[in-house]
Amino acid sequence: MTPALQVFMLPDLGEGLTEAELINWLVAVGDEIRVDQPIAEVETAKSVVEVPSPYAGTVAQLHGEPGQTLDVGKPLISVARVASTDDAAPAPSPDGNAASSMPSGSDRPDATPGAASSAPAEVAANAYREEEKAGSGNVLIGYGTPGGSGQVRRTRAPRRSFSVAEPAEAEPAETPDVDLSLLRTRVPGRLGAVISPLVRRMAREHGVDLGDLHGSGDSGLIMRRDVEAAISSPEVEASPVAEPKPVIVPPRAGTAAEDGTDARTGLGISSRTPVKGVRKVVAANMTRSRQEIPEATVWVDVDATALVELRAGLKKSDHGAPGLLAFIARFVTAGLKRFPELNTRIETTADGGQEIVAFDGINLGFAAQTDRGLTVPSIRNADKLSARELDAEIRRLTAVVREGKGTPEQLGSGSFTLNNYGVFGVDGSAAIINHPEVAILGVGRIMDKPWVVNGELAVRKVTELTLTFDHRVCDGGTAAGFLRFVADCMENPGSVLADL
Repeated sequence: MTPALQVFMLPDLGEGLTEAELINWLVAVGDEIRVDQPIAEVETAKSVVEVPSPYAGTVAQLHGEPGQTLDVGKPLISVARVASTDDAAPAPSPDGNAASSMPSGSDRPDATPGAASSAPAEVAANAYREEEKAGSGNVLIGYGTPGGSGQVRRTRAPRRSFSVAEPAEAEPAETPDVDLSLLRTRVPGRLGAVISPLVRRMAREHGVDLGDLHGSGDSGLIMRRDVEAAISSPEVEASPVAEPKPVIVPPRAGTAAEDGTDARTGLGISSRTPVKGVRKVVAANMTRSRQEIPEATVWVDVDATALVELRAGLKKSDHGAPGLLAFIARFVTAGLKRFPELNTRIETTADGGQEIVAFDGINLGFAAQTDRGLTVPSIRNADKLSARELDAEIRRLTAVVREGKGTPEQLGSGSFTLNNYGVFGVDGSAAIINHPEVAILGVGRIMDKPWVVNGELAVRKVTELTLTFDHRVCDGGTAAGFLRFVADCMENPGSVLADL
């Protein structure tokens, strides 16, 4: 009998992701794999993760090639489960009874009359089944190995008995008892972005099609209020729609001619690079930010001489002195406590209105450039950390994202972003807000400049602070007050740190 195939769909790897790029296969067709064994490396929003298999068996098919973008909910790998004596009827013997590889009854000294023998294939299959039952508990949305005392409920078609005259039919493959709507969670064009099982159950009980809903949460996440609004809204009879007229689409500007020349500019085309992976995520987020947020920018030049001297003094007496960015991060968290409007988020309500959501705490994101593109890891509860602790977190998270190991929680939980573009040797920038946040503070390079001190000209360490903010959450006075507070902290760090 042909072993039953178990198809593993690409699972949701966290926080509303709908696709992933296949980087590398870790197994090949014909390999024997165990439960929780890594089978592939995929790149999601801004991190590379290993995907474990929830099944044990033999790799039958790999669905995709390295470099290909796969949708969540589509097949990733097919695994052939090891066949056992439970999976097929015994071959009939000439006398009409099922054949056995061992004698039965009194012909076998240690046998109980009527007992069936255990074949090596059955032993191997049982081992695989025990492995599936004793998984590590690694959870993927729509899948997951039970781990510990967890059990996987399965259904099996009733066994059939066959006579000599009837050919034995293959038994239907064993099918996991899994909710198909769970397997298809967040498949583009089929179901909306849903995380909460309660929301899915509510929609199922009231007959709400999640594919027709547009979520009011972050990145289109469907919330409970969205389902409640759909339940309470009366159904509107669809009006007949006139058949659309055929539209003739002109050739796209810049299309390459057969000789490899750009049609618009007349220049030769040297290469074409697909927008995918990190660059695709950054492009989508920045586009949404510019489309939705009415932003404004304020800036100020800051004399950072005292802060530079403070750190230099600490380095002489303490080799673990925090970096300048850690000090600025400490000033930022203190400023956000005084001006909490900049540590908020705009959300759309069920009735189509908007509300400002304030937070009890600060998750400070900071821009980090990596070989794979720009990432923004966030320091959770940064307002509770000292400058030294902030420095340790900045260094740790920077190392994590440069290795491509940042989790969706680390990369998508910020409430305010600090961007140190001065490391690139530039003085200032009108940065784009990291949606769905409402503000971003940029720090330019620190350089020697002429500065008036006590009525006299002097050479000082000067930098530029730039704040871009969402004008919906506050006016210019609030933004200027926050920016001036951070600037004053940098110009008088000793007295300020004493009070923080």
